[in-house]
Amino acid sequence: MKSFSKKFMNYTLLSLFVLVNLLLISCKNKETKTEMEVKKESFGKTAEGQNVDIYTLTNKNGMTVKIINYGATVVSLTAPDRNGKYEDVVLGYDNIEGYEADKSYFGAIVGRYGNRIGKGKFKLDRKEYQLSINNGENHLHGGTIGFNKKVWEVIDTKYLNGLSAISMKYISKDGEEGYPGTVELTVSYNLNNENELTINYSAWTDKNTILNPTHHSYFNLTGDPNKTILDHELMIDADKFTPVDKGLIPTGKFVDVTNTPMDFRKPTKVDAHINENYEQLKFGLGYDHNWVLNKHQELQPMIATVYEPTSGRFMQVFTDQPGIQFYCGNFLDGKVKGKNGVMYEFRTGLCLETQHFPDSPNKPDWPSTVLKASKTESYKQTTTYKFSAK
Repeated sequence: MKSFSKKFMNYTLLSLFVLVNLLLISCKNKETKTEMEVKKESFGKTAEGQNVDIYTLTNKNGMTVKIINYGATVVSLTAPDRNGKYEDVVLGYDNIEGYEADKSYFGAIVGRYGNRIGKGKFKLDRKEYQLSINNGENHLHGGTIGFNKKVWEVIDTKYLNGLSAISMKYISKDGEEGYPGTVELTVSYNLNNENELTINYSAWTDKNTILNPTHHSYFNLTGDPNKTILDHELMIDADKFTPVDKGLIPTGKFVDVTNTPMDFRKPTKVDAHINENYEQLKFGLGYDHNWVLNKHQELQPMIATVYEPTSGRFMQVFTDQPGIQFYCGNFLDGKVKGKNGVMYEFRTGLCLETQHFPDSPNKPDWPSTVLKASKTESYKQTTTYKFSAK
């Protein structure tokens, strides 16, 4: 009897021990899951009273990306230096008022058409359309009130198997900014444990139209927006670029980059040739041009890199798009107060906007940006920014 009681007691104690450990593991897993969930906080209200929220994506390395549903905008993105220190490497604002007043498209999804359309005109299905004019005599980044000035609908957030993600949707009505057709665009930001931020776009329209959205973050890999990006070393895998006229509208030609300041086929400091007596640099007040990518036929090849030698931060860009716009902050002038009260000075951020070429609707021989009417999704685009250090 005593032997039985002793065995029963030992069995009971063992069962309790197992149960307690299972509970502890469960609690730990629950805490980990909660930690890694997409965090949502209020970012204020627009002048019209619309609520804007900020969502934080996090990976296991400690990298974070903060995104608001106003313009589907990346507000903050932290990346590691060679010592493992994470710092914010994109320009932006502390509040919604900053983004409502913004004229630089900091961190936003721009569209319907990223970049410029000459005189805001194009023909489609034998009909000419006149878009809004907001850049000299031209149409830029979707017009007067483009996608970057809209409150998007958040349709999903998730953390699953190391992937932190958010999806947003915006419906652009027929006639908005002069564009034909209603377009429903969904953009998903996905952050994984490889420090890759992937942006997936999908869209459909009920009437033939044009579509060319892009992402417009200004990167400064020093982690200090008081410093310029002139020492950043840039590589663009492109043998040709599309030269522009004085209004920054492409001439329709492809020009070889060999023996010009536009040659970034090998890593080159941004300021290596930026002050040369070269007509294209004068037109753009520096670099503000589209490059014709060599490998866009492949599935998401690496088409550009940026290295910042002081911090060691390294960014790779992958895309399925035929072009990339390199802009080096030529119109930043120290009059815009950004995050933490920093005044963003000349060339303190650079943009690498993956895209179809500017003014493509008026260049029949260039890759088409026409989106055909369809009841199902018919537009797809993917771009990835990957961060590391060396």
